[in-house]
Amino acid sequence: MNCSEKNQLIDLKKKYSGIYGVPVIARVESSIFAIHYYTHCLSSDFCNDICCSSGADIDIDNVGRIMMYAQQLEDYIKIPRTEWFLDNYKYDKEFPGGQYSRTKVRDNTCVFINKNERGCMIHKFCMLNNIDFHILKPMVGSLFPITFDEGVLHPSNEVLDNSLICLHKGLTLYQGVREELIYYFGLELVNELDSLENEIGR
Repeated sequence: MNCSEKNQLIDLKKKYSGIYGVPVIARVESSIFAIHYYTHCLSSDFCNDICCSSGADIDIDNVGRIMMYAQQLEDYIKIPRTEWFLDNYKYDKEFPGGQYSRTKVRDNTCVFINKNERGCMIHKFCMLNNIDFHILKPMVGSLFPITFDEGVLHPSNEVLDNSLICLHKGLTLYQGVREELIYYFGLELVNELDSLENEIGR
């Protein structure tokens, strides 16, 4: 399905606040129920983590949580903490703390990518240390390839411009990140999205 084909902007029954108070989701693009992608990325043999080549947005509160583990994480990934994040922050009320930056890019990929084993080293660090990865991993990365903007839940830019290498096979965008949406926004939102998905048809 073409990303713009039969896409509708649907008003939800209520506004749903994120676990940190923001973002607040009021509408959803129906294309998240129709576009498919290869969901189990670590088992793929064709993408080489290309979706992480430009780093990821990260809110200022998330940076603070990561820095609480800075020494342990630095020892694990072998990259100095000064090389983790861009210094400049942008103001955006939809991000926790009202500001966000980005992870730095190193050798043409996100500084936190595990080039030996693939995947996110923040995620792996959390698994090795019995930490819920949601606490440290950027929310935008966990929700990818769905994102949010101005109260709308919609496909990420890489989906919209058809540059995401794993498009068209596998689960829908929504089904792929359904569990993440439950974590960040709660079961009530997901129950409404489930109903919309059933109405629209998978």
